[in-house]
Order: sequence, then C-alpha cells, then structure tokens
Amino acid sequence: MSDNTILHPTTIVIFGATGDLAKRKLFPAFYNLYIDGRMPKGFNILALGRAENTDENFRNYIKENLKSFSRKNVTTEDWAGFQAHISYFQHQLDEEDSYKKLSQKLENFDKVYGTRGNRLFYLSIAPNFVSVISNHIKNTSIASDPDRDRIIIEKPFGHNKESAIELNNLLSQTFKEEQIYRIDHYLGKETVQNILAFRFGNSIFEPLWNHRHIESVQITVAEEVGVETRASFYEQTGALRDMIQNHLLQILCMVAMEPPVSLESGEIRDRKVDVLKSIRRISPDKVDHYAVRGQYGRGKVNGIKVNGYRQEEGIAPDSNTETFAAIKFYLDNERWENVPFYVRTGKKMKEKHSYITIQFKPLPHSTFSESSSLLSANRLIINIQPQMDIRLLFMSKKPGLSLELKPVEMIFDNFACQTDTPEAYETLLLEALIGDLTLFMRSDQVEEAWDVVKTIQETWEKNKDSSFPNYEAGSWGPEDSNALVERQGHQWV
Repeated sequence: MSDNTILHPTTIVIFGATGDLAKRKLFPAFYNLYIDGRMPKGFNILALGRAENTDENFRNYIKENLKSFSRKNVTTEDWAGFQAHISYFQHQLDEEDSYKKLSQKLENFDKVYGTRGNRLFYLSIAPNFVSVISNHIKNTSIASDPDRDRIIIEKPFGHNKESAIELNNLLSQTFKEEQIYRIDHYLGKETVQNILAFRFGNSIFEPLWNHRHIESVQITVAEEVGVETRASFYEQTGALRDMIQNHLLQILCMVAMEPPVSLESGEIRDRKVDVLKSIRRISPDKVDHYAVRGQYGRGKVNGIKVNGYRQEEGIAPDSNTETFAAIKFYLDNERWENVPFYVRTGKKMKEKHSYITIQFKPLPHSTFSESSSLLSANRLIINIQPQMDIRLLFMSKKPGLSLELKPVEMIFDNFACQTDTPEAYETLLLEALIGDLTLFMRSDQVEEAWDVVKTIQETWEKNKDSSFPNYEAGSWGPEDSNALVERQGHQWV
C-alpha cells in the first residue's frame, strides 16, 4: 500500500471476537494499523459474541489485551481514538434473526458514512461454523456487493481434499472468488514476503536458482511449545494438516515459483499453483520412503522437564496423532529436476526456529584441492522467525600469511533496518482492506495443496505407528528424519 492510498469507509465484522485469535492477533493488528494511519478514515469494528455484554466492558477487555499483545504502546490519546470505533454486538451464529439485526446494524453504519461502506467479515471461529455463517449471510444479502464485500477465512480450510472442494463449492454459492480471502499468516511474515524481492529484484541470484546450481532445499518450522490449550483441535489434526499442507507448502511455492510477469495477484497465484501441480505425488507404497512422522515423549525443553504428548491434558493415551512430520518432495519441471525439497515441522523441538536453507552444489573442480575436505558448502539461509535475516555462507581467506580458507557469512538483518516491524496479521488485514488478494490462497491452490499430501494423510490415518513416542521433547525429532536426508548425502542444517 502506498502512503497516498485512500481506503473506502469499512465496517469490519469479527465472528468470534471474544476468542483467543481476536485478542492476541486481530485487535492488536487493527490497533497498530490505526496508530500508523493505515486504517480507513471511516471504519467500525463490530465484535460479535454470544454472551451479553456492553460496549464499555468489551472495550476495556480489548484494552487490557492490547497491553500484552500489541507491538505499540497503548497511550491514553491513541486508545481514546481507537476504542470509539469498536462496538459489541450479541449474536447467535445459528439464528436467522441475529443476522437480520446485524443487517440493520450495518445499514446504520452506512448512514453514518453517508455511503454504502465496504464490509469485511472475519470468521475467527471453528471450521464447522463456516457453512452456517455463509448460508445466513447469503439469506440476508449482507455481503451482496462483490466489489465492496469480503470474507476472511482462517485455516484449516477443510480437513482433506474432498472437504476443501465441498467448502469451496459452498462458499461460491454466496461469494465470488475475488471476495474470498483464505488466510495463511505465514505469507504475511516480512521475511517470507522478502523472498520475492530477493529472487526477482536481484540479477545475481535468479540465474543460479535452478537444478544446475542448487543441490537441495530445506524448509524447517520448529516449535518449542506443545499443544498448549489446543489439545482437542490438534488431536484431530496433527502436524501434516496443521503445518505442512498450508504453511510449509506455501513457503515452498515462494521459493520454487517461476518468475511472474507482473506483481498482479492473479499472476502471482497462478505461478504458485504451477508449483503445487508440479510436485510429484507420492504413491501409497512409497510413503514410508519419502515421509517420516513422529510424536514427542517426555524430555527437557530449555532444561525444564516436560510431559510427552500422550500425557498432555485432553490427549488419548494411545494417540496416533503425529506432532512431527518430515517429507522429501520432488518437483517435476525443468527448473527443479532432481532437486530434493525437504520440509519438516515439529512441536517440543530443541528450539523455536523457522528458516529456509538453499544449499548450492560444490564446485566440479576445486583449485584448493589439498583443503577440499575443509570446504563448507555455499548456503543461503533465510531466517523467518524468531530471527529475521538472510545469510549467505561462503569461503574466504583466513587473515594471515598462509593461504588458508574459512567459512564466513554475509548477513542482511531485518531488525537492524527496522526494529518495529509490522506483524504478519497487520500486513494481511491491510491487504484485505485494500482488496489485494496476492497474499491469500485461491480455491485451486487449496485443493492442489491437499492433493499433494493426500496419500500421506490417508496412509498415516490407516496405519498406526507402533514406535510412538519416537522422539524426546527438546530434541530435533525422530532419528528416521535424519535418515530421510542422509540417503542422498545431506544433513539437516
């Protein structure tokens, strides 16, 4: 968004406004955008909840949460301005009368605006309520303007390919595709967005971005936390569906996509779909060769003893849910011929760290033949979180009289350029307010991503893993994940 972009008056309707996502991410994001002068001049946030409440009580609740979760300080002056835009609305998700009252509320806001305002509906609710809300929105025609009305839907978008197709078909009865914003917060992260600039804004890297120069690609999203308060959700989901089907595959698309002819949203999303279609599907009999699953047992994280997954509250004592997944993918296209893409994610890992590693091929002949065994591979490491930097690892002469080599790094540190970097949800919500779909998933993207993991998902659901738990909390996952990369002479970085 440019500094002179003018946003149309907008009413933001948050379904599930009393939930965890709203208090930790959504309201802080809107507040920070407001402080930065990025919100529309005329806007209202209509917070929907089942319980009876007052505007004053709800605003105080939001203020207390902002003190914990906002990246910007909550000052008296800023809060006074922001809170005036928040209204609480008692609403029942499954009652038609509630939607009729909501419609009247929206019309009242339009009268204040003096024009038919944009409407942004954010579904911060359990996936099983999406169809209910969509049908009621359709019946009351409160999102009938495809140019002004938008809906944001959180993951998981379905639980397999068939359910994703069903959900897409259902939403298409109420909304046009350009109204639907399927959100993946990883695409809003600063370093992930920087991949496009890094690849296509520099002449020195794009010529090397292919199988002739790159040996392998690794994508890791490791978490120190366990299931926390999400046991009931996670037990039905697991690492494959919770992380790989969406977050990691979207990152893979950013790394592997062909150069777009423009930055127009349709063009960017077309190139991502091309990547997903090119990923070689894994046959059921090859799942064990290309994919590894794990479940954490008891161990230590940061020196503190922690329970295993099966000892967590709300988890079945014989649970077959994976908390770790690692997969080797191949892309059947000219650019990435025979280059393995390794992806892994896990809970209760040694440290919280999300990063991409591009490992370049060794020189076919080294001038430094006597010390060739000491040569480190050239690597490009893109750290997503908690660090936000890009590191190029290469060999250099060690200072001194002899010609000895040592590995060194060149680092671009995002925090050194800007310490107060916007959160991912700020970026994504601003794009939704503008009406830019670039960072959101299209229906065919979602369906292709589910198709990529389909056989793995079905195989793991059918066959119980008798080795669970097979990695200690506080480790880097099961030993089989090391074998997955070592078969081709690689190691997890």
